[in-house]
Amino acid sequence: MNTSSKFDTTRRALLLGASGALMATALPAAGQSLAGTPIRVGGTLPLTGPLASVGGIHKIAAEIYIEGVNKRGGLLGRKVEYVLLDDQSQPANARTLYERLITAEKVDLLMGPYGTSSIIAAMGVAQRFNKLFIQSSLGDPALAPYELQFPALPLGPEPRSADTEAILDAYASLPNPPKTVAFVTSKFPSALDLAKGGQEVAAKRGLKTVLSLEYEFGTRDFGGIAARIKDANPDLLWSGAIGMEATQLLDAMKRIDYLPKRHFYLFPAPGPTAANPNANGLTSLTWFEAHEPFVGNAGAAEFVAVFAQRAKEAGLPYPVAEYQAASEFTAWQMLEAAVKGAGRIDDKAMAAWLKANKVETVMGPRSFEGKFNSGAADTKVKQVQGGKWVTVWPPKFRPSGGSFQ
Repeated sequence: MNTSSKFDTTRRALLLGASGALMATALPAAGQSLAGTPIRVGGTLPLTGPLASVGGIHKIAAEIYIEGVNKRGGLLGRKVEYVLLDDQSQPANARTLYERLITAEKVDLLMGPYGTSSIIAAMGVAQRFNKLFIQSSLGDPALAPYELQFPALPLGPEPRSADTEAILDAYASLPNPPKTVAFVTSKFPSALDLAKGGQEVAAKRGLKTVLSLEYEFGTRDFGGIAARIKDANPDLLWSGAIGMEATQLLDAMKRIDYLPKRHFYLFPAPGPTAANPNANGLTSLTWFEAHEPFVGNAGAAEFVAVFAQRAKEAGLPYPVAEYQAASEFTAWQMLEAAVKGAGRIDDKAMAAWLKANKVETVMGPRSFEGKFNSGAADTKVKQVQGGKWVTVWPPKFRPSGGSFQ
């Protein structure tokens, strides 16, 4: 997908409010009434660079939320505008741009970026300014000790082990469960740590690790890596692939006439991965897919329908709401709940409200007790079946008539 032609790559602010136009909005002078003045929410997304295929998904989900909340009258009687900047998939850019959002753009609230490295960079800025920081996609809660940060994804406090436990539980339910595993991962911070945790889980379960390999995030040439995997020939490939890395690795393995018996990919770009002709049967993690029982969650049915329409218009290769889209929308639902719960724009008061309350979201109820405000783990496993993502584990989350293949 040519993301540069599908999504706005400008580094100017994208203000999505009543007018939806690109413009600058002046804040009222001290003592002046805020009535009629928009609430400005600042954030970045990777609209270009190696994470752009996923950043575009998050952008569409945010736009849908903002249009919806403004139709309902906004927040505290004020319209919402999204000041969105392109961090180009670079954590250093995210750090600089969040400084700009707070000091120059004078935004009222922050929304986190996509991608662990950028989230960590932006969170450091939020912490210096004591700002509430809601984020959609940090893969390792231990990297987020900041007390005013709140995650949309229900990873739980220990995904380092829980993620691989879920994967191995799923495969243990099939005939001839894997006995050997290869861990091949990007050096992306969360992927690297989750792979190390995964190896510990595999060892405790008696699986033999036949390959442990790390590569630089942003790698495009997977020929040598594919050859190493083929030589190891594991029963299960555990791939810490991020974004387009999954489909690039699939293509590289196919070129040497090899596909793993079973294969798992950590955080792949959902559309290109599902559409890859070599992807049938591979698995990944999920917290939401566009089928029952998920569509019964708060606002989910409407969100799924609107996202499908917008994604088709944008030319996304997989115009279906899955967990990347849902996690972004959930983050905005959390922000809305915090503002309404506190009754004012006050970062500490909003954080205190989130800490003490449950929020109904498209991903189900979210609560924020425990370490890192993470709440309870609710991780599931999905599989590519006939070009679509389908939840397969635990069985109660499968669509009617679904099965794990």
